[in-house]
Amino acid sequence: MVAAVRVNSLKPLTCTPFLSSVNSFNCPWSFVSIPTKHSRSRPLLSQMAATGEVEPQVIDSHLHVWASPQEAEEKYPYFPGQEPSLTGHVEFLLECMEEAGVDGALIVQPINHKFDHSYVTSVLKKFPSKFVGCCLANPAEDGSGIKNLEDLVLKDGYRAVRFNPYLWPSGEKMTNKIGKALFSKAGELGVPVGFMCMKGLLLHLQEIEELCTEFPSTVVLLDHLAFCKPPKNDEERRGYSELLKLSRFPQVYVKFSALFRVSRNPYPYEDLSHVLPQLVSSYGAHRIMWGSDFPYVVAECGYKEAREAVSYLAKQGHLPSSATEWIMGKTIMQLFDGKWSSVAN
Repeated sequence: MVAAVRVNSLKPLTCTPFLSSVNSFNCPWSFVSIPTKHSRSRPLLSQMAATGEVEPQVIDSHLHVWASPQEAEEKYPYFPGQEPSLTGHVEFLLECMEEAGVDGALIVQPINHKFDHSYVTSVLKKFPSKFVGCCLANPAEDGSGIKNLEDLVLKDGYRAVRFNPYLWPSGEKMTNKIGKALFSKAGELGVPVGFMCMKGLLLHLQEIEELCTEFPSTVVLLDHLAFCKPPKNDEERRGYSELLKLSRFPQVYVKFSALFRVSRNPYPYEDLSHVLPQLVSSYGAHRIMWGSDFPYVVAECGYKEAREAVSYLAKQGHLPSSATEWIMGKTIMQLFDGKWSSVAN
């Protein structure tokens, strides 16, 4: 058995997606279908009580929130040039989660506020049993980001940190002196490091391997399958192969998240039905976690639909329900020591 590493009121907007939802798919089993938009995502409590079934919790491992325009003007300003075009305040998120039957989430600090964590911190304090925070690493050359990370974790309660390689000074890599100090500090604090390889895994593979080798106690999260699409050419096949091979580092976990970013197909992202079982074969379901990438996902397929797509893909990939339970919540709950275990279903 593999040991797991632990480590101002706004009126809510409707959470209906901009695109029409897909109610069912062309699939080989008549029982594989997605509930209609107006059906509840969860079994009725009376049905569960009758069968004695305990419903597994669903935790979203990757989403963002940012201030509303009014809040930004009054208290939580956007970073200049990063003003959002989408609605992303927490009240909207909570409505989407309620509709989808999602119990909790890991909030990743958005670039819209860059290194000003005050809005996300306010959300974490307001909903301590609902959300966990992932801060954004500041790789400033003066090293101030190391103390910032320590304060965010020890004072504000953040439980993870994101490495965005494109925030490093020009010409610098995540394996420079500051990067290694941040990565080491994360391990010391017991917080996982999430890597955002938006321009491709191969561009950052050597850095990730070096950091994992030198600091094996630091847990790693690969955001959005490390941006590896189902491969179509030799370079993509190499990148996808390297994603699978990173499973040799026991500290590495994969976020099966932002599926609209990595699939070549429209919803329900049929081409990922082969990817998911391959990830499970390499990593084990206990090292894979679902994430939505809210609020971006709302305009792509809808929040509830993003959750439902994973169950569909898991069935298409012949995964057992136990594996799906790990991916949809048990993995991240175990990684964060049962953080959401007290959330009511």
